[in-house]
Amino acid sequence: MMYKLMIVEDETVIAQSIKKHMESWGYEAVCVENFQEVLQIFISQQPQLVLLDISLPFYNGYHWCDEIRKISKVPVIFISSASDNMNIVMAVNMGGDDFVAKPFALDVLQAKIQALLRRTYDFAGDIHLLEHKGMIFDTGKGIVTYEGCQVELTKNEMGILRTLLEQKGKIVTRDKLMEKLWESDSFIDDNTLTVNVARLRKKLEETGVRDMIKTRKGIGYVVD
Repeated sequence: MMYKLMIVEDETVIAQSIKKHMESWGYEAVCVENFQEVLQIFISQQPQLVLLDISLPFYNGYHWCDEIRKISKVPVIFISSASDNMNIVMAVNMGGDDFVAKPFALDVLQAKIQALLRRTYDFAGDIHLLEHKGMIFDTGKGIVTYEGCQVELTKNEMGILRTLLEQKGKIVTRDKLMEKLWESDSFIDDNTLTVNVARLRKKLEETGVRDMIKTRKGIGYVVD
Protein backbone atom coordinates (compact mmCIF):
# COMPACT_ATOMS: atom_id res chain seq x y z
CA MET A 1 0.00 0.00 0.00
CA MET A 2 1.01 3.66 -0.41
CA TYR A 3 1.45 5.18 3.03
CA LYS A 4 0.19 8.70 3.64
CA LEU A 5 2.14 11.04 5.91
CA MET A 6 0.72 14.18 7.51
CA ILE A 7 3.32 16.91 8.11
CA VAL A 8 2.42 19.41 10.83
CA GLU A 9 5.25 21.93 10.48
CA ASP A 10 4.80 25.71 10.23
CA GLU A 11 8.20 26.35 8.62
CA THR A 12 7.15 25.99 5.00
CA VAL A 13 10.64 25.31 3.64
CA ILE A 14 11.12 22.38 6.04
CA ALA A 15 7.61 21.01 5.46
CA GLN A 16 7.95 21.15 1.67
CA SER A 17 11.43 19.58 1.66
CA ILE A 18 10.16 16.65 3.77
CA LYS A 19 7.12 16.29 1.49
CA LYS A 20 9.25 16.35 -1.68
CA HIS A 21 11.78 13.84 -0.30
CA MET A 22 9.16 11.37 0.94
CA GLU A 23 7.14 11.61 -2.29
CA SER A 24 10.31 10.76 -4.23
CA TRP A 25 10.36 7.49 -2.26
CA GLY A 26 6.78 6.63 -3.14
CA TYR A 27 4.95 8.03 -0.12
CA GLU A 28 1.97 10.36 -0.18
CA ALA A 29 2.56 13.47 1.95
CA VAL A 30 0.14 16.18 3.08
CA CYS A 31 1.31 19.45 4.64
CA VAL A 32 -1.04 21.10 7.14
CA GLU A 33 -1.60 24.78 6.41
CA ASN A 34 -4.43 25.59 8.84
CA PHE A 35 -2.94 25.08 12.29
CA GLN A 36 -6.27 25.60 14.05
CA GLU A 37 -7.79 22.55 12.35
CA VAL A 38 -5.08 19.91 12.80
CA LEU A 39 -7.42 17.28 14.26
CA GLN A 40 -10.08 17.84 11.59
CA ILE A 41 -7.43 17.51 8.86
CA PHE A 42 -6.13 14.34 10.53
CA ILE A 43 -9.64 12.84 10.48
CA SER A 44 -10.31 13.82 6.85
CA GLN A 45 -6.89 12.74 5.54
CA GLN A 46 -6.54 9.56 7.66
CA PRO A 47 -2.72 9.39 7.42
CA GLN A 48 -0.72 6.35 8.47
CA LEU A 49 1.89 8.53 10.26
CA VAL A 50 2.09 12.09 11.61
CA LEU A 51 5.22 14.29 11.71
CA LEU A 52 4.57 16.90 14.37
CA ASP A 53 6.52 20.01 15.30
CA ILE A 54 6.30 21.17 18.93
CA SER A 55 6.24 24.95 18.36
CA LEU A 56 3.17 25.75 16.26
CA PRO A 57 0.73 28.66 15.91
CA PHE A 58 -2.36 28.57 18.19
CA TYR A 59 -1.69 25.24 19.96
CA ASN A 60 1.59 23.38 20.38
CA GLY A 61 2.41 19.90 19.15
CA TYR A 62 1.79 18.35 22.57
CA HIS A 63 -1.82 19.53 22.45
CA TRP A 64 -2.39 18.04 19.00
CA CYS A 65 -0.68 14.76 19.90
CA ASP A 66 -2.97 14.49 22.94
CA GLU A 67 -6.03 15.17 20.74
CA ILE A 68 -4.94 12.57 18.17
CA ARG A 69 -4.27 10.02 20.93
CA LYS A 70 -7.86 10.35 22.16
CA ILE A 71 -9.08 8.79 18.91
CA SER A 72 -6.15 6.99 17.27
CA LYS A 73 -2.95 5.03 17.86
CA VAL A 74 -1.44 6.21 14.55
CA PRO A 75 2.35 6.63 14.93
CA VAL A 76 3.54 10.17 15.72
CA ILE A 77 7.11 11.42 15.28
CA PHE A 78 7.93 14.76 16.90
CA ILE A 79 10.35 16.97 14.96
CA SER A 80 11.72 19.93 16.89
CA SER A 81 14.74 22.10 17.58
CA ALA A 82 13.70 22.02 21.25
CA SER A 83 15.58 18.77 21.77
CA ASP A 84 16.47 19.05 25.45
CA ASN A 85 15.67 16.09 27.70
CA MET A 86 12.55 17.72 29.14
CA ASN A 87 10.95 18.11 25.69
CA ILE A 88 11.91 14.60 24.63
CA VAL A 89 10.40 13.12 27.81
CA MET A 90 7.28 15.29 27.39
CA ALA A 91 6.90 14.16 23.76
CA VAL A 92 7.04 10.49 24.75
CA ASN A 93 4.66 11.03 27.70
CA MET A 94 2.13 12.74 25.43
CA GLY A 95 2.03 9.69 23.17
CA GLY A 96 4.81 10.34 20.66
CA ASP A 97 6.56 7.29 19.19
CA ASP A 98 9.86 8.96 18.29
CA PHE A 99 11.67 12.30 18.45
CA VAL A 100 13.91 13.74 15.73
CA ALA A 101 15.94 16.85 16.57
CA LYS A 102 16.30 19.71 14.07
CA PRO A 103 18.37 20.12 12.02
CA PHE A 104 18.15 16.58 10.68
CA ALA A 105 19.23 14.74 7.55
CA LEU A 106 16.25 13.76 5.40
CA ASP A 107 17.58 10.22 4.91
CA VAL A 108 17.75 9.74 8.70
CA LEU A 109 14.16 10.95 9.07
CA GLN A 110 13.12 8.66 6.21
CA ALA A 111 14.77 5.64 7.89
CA LYS A 112 12.91 6.36 11.14
CA ILE A 113 9.62 6.76 9.26
CA GLN A 114 10.11 3.50 7.38
CA ALA A 115 11.00 1.58 10.55
CA LEU A 116 8.00 2.93 12.45
CA LEU A 117 5.59 2.22 9.59
CA ARG A 118 6.92 -1.31 9.26
CA ARG A 119 6.58 -2.00 12.99
CA THR A 120 3.09 -0.51 13.12
CA TYR A 121 1.44 -1.88 9.99
CA ASP A 122 3.01 -5.30 9.75
CA PHE A 123 0.75 -6.15 12.68
CA ALA A 124 -2.24 -3.86 12.20
CA GLY A 125 -4.91 -3.22 9.60
CA ASP A 126 -5.98 0.08 8.12
CA ILE A 127 -7.33 2.80 10.39
CA HIS A 128 -10.71 4.11 9.35
CA LEU A 129 -12.37 7.01 11.17
CA LEU A 130 -15.67 8.68 10.35
CA GLU A 131 -16.40 12.13 11.81
CA HIS A 132 -19.56 14.19 12.25
CA LYS A 133 -19.73 17.48 14.17
CA GLY A 134 -16.98 16.47 16.58
CA MET A 135 -18.13 12.87 17.04
CA ILE A 136 -15.58 10.33 15.84
CA PHE A 137 -16.45 6.74 14.95
CA ASP A 138 -13.60 4.22 14.75
CA THR A 139 -15.11 1.61 12.43
CA GLY A 140 -12.33 -0.88 13.14
CA LYS A 141 -12.86 -0.95 16.90
CA GLY A 142 -16.54 -0.01 16.94
CA ILE A 143 -15.90 2.86 19.35
CA VAL A 144 -17.58 6.28 19.28
CA THR A 145 -15.73 9.21 20.90
CA TYR A 146 -17.19 12.63 21.66
CA GLU A 147 -15.55 15.28 23.85
CA GLY A 148 -13.47 12.68 25.66
CA CYS A 149 -16.37 10.25 26.29
CA GLN A 150 -16.31 6.84 24.64
CA VAL A 151 -18.88 4.13 24.03
CA GLU A 152 -18.57 0.73 22.40
CA LEU A 153 -21.11 -0.38 19.80
CA THR A 154 -22.46 -3.82 18.93
CA LYS A 155 -22.01 -5.24 15.44
CA ASN A 156 -25.51 -4.16 14.36
CA GLU A 157 -25.13 -0.68 15.85
CA MET A 158 -21.81 -0.32 14.03
CA GLY A 159 -23.43 -1.29 10.73
CA ILE A 160 -26.27 1.20 11.18
CA LEU A 161 -24.03 4.11 12.19
CA ARG A 162 -21.48 3.45 9.47
CA THR A 163 -24.17 3.31 6.75
CA LEU A 164 -25.80 6.53 7.96
CA LEU A 165 -22.48 8.40 8.22
CA GLU A 166 -21.34 7.21 4.79
CA GLN A 167 -24.64 8.53 3.38
CA LYS A 168 -24.55 11.73 5.45
CA GLY A 169 -27.27 14.18 4.43
CA LYS A 170 -29.24 11.52 2.56
CA ILE A 171 -32.22 9.52 3.81
CA VAL A 172 -31.33 5.85 4.19
CA THR A 173 -34.43 3.69 3.95
CA ARG A 174 -35.19 1.02 6.54
CA ASP A 175 -35.01 -1.58 3.76
CA LYS A 176 -31.52 -0.37 2.79
CA LEU A 177 -30.31 -0.58 6.39
CA MET A 178 -31.67 -4.10 6.77
CA GLU A 179 -30.09 -5.08 3.46
CA LYS A 180 -26.70 -3.76 4.69
CA LEU A 181 -26.97 -5.69 7.93
CA TRP A 182 -27.98 -8.86 6.11
CA GLU A 183 -24.81 -8.51 4.01
CA SER A 184 -22.79 -8.78 7.23
CA ASP A 185 -24.70 -11.91 8.35
CA SER A 186 -26.91 -10.01 10.79
CA PHE A 187 -30.33 -11.43 10.00
CA ILE A 188 -32.64 -8.76 11.36
CA ASP A 189 -36.27 -7.89 10.74
CA ASP A 190 -38.14 -4.58 10.91
CA ASN A 191 -38.76 -4.73 14.67
CA THR A 192 -35.14 -5.63 15.43
CA LEU A 193 -33.97 -2.65 13.35
CA THR A 194 -36.16 -0.30 15.42
CA VAL A 195 -34.70 -1.72 18.65
CA ASN A 196 -31.11 -1.40 17.37
CA VAL A 197 -31.61 2.22 16.26
CA ALA A 198 -33.10 3.04 19.68
CA ARG A 199 -30.11 1.44 21.45
CA LEU A 200 -27.67 3.26 19.18
CA ARG A 201 -29.34 6.61 19.93
CA LYS A 202 -29.17 5.89 23.66
CA LYS A 203 -25.45 5.07 23.47
CA LEU A 204 -24.73 8.22 21.46
CA GLU A 205 -26.61 10.27 24.08
CA GLU A 206 -24.39 8.74 26.78
CA THR A 207 -21.42 10.47 25.12
CA GLY A 208 -23.32 13.76 24.75
CA VAL A 209 -24.34 13.32 21.08
CA ARG A 210 -28.06 14.13 20.88
CA ASP A 211 -30.55 14.13 18.00
CA MET A 212 -27.93 13.11 15.45
CA ILE A 213 -30.02 10.35 13.88
CA LYS A 214 -33.32 11.77 12.68
CA THR A 215 -36.35 9.66 11.72
CA ARG A 216 -38.13 10.27 8.42
CA LYS A 217 -41.49 8.71 9.23
CA GLY A 218 -42.44 5.85 6.99
CA ILE A 219 -39.14 6.07 5.07
CA GLY A 220 -36.01 5.67 7.18
CA TYR A 221 -33.28 7.67 8.92
CA VAL A 222 -30.88 10.51 8.14
CA VAL A 223 -27.78 12.09 9.68
CA ASP A 224 -27.42 15.75 8.67
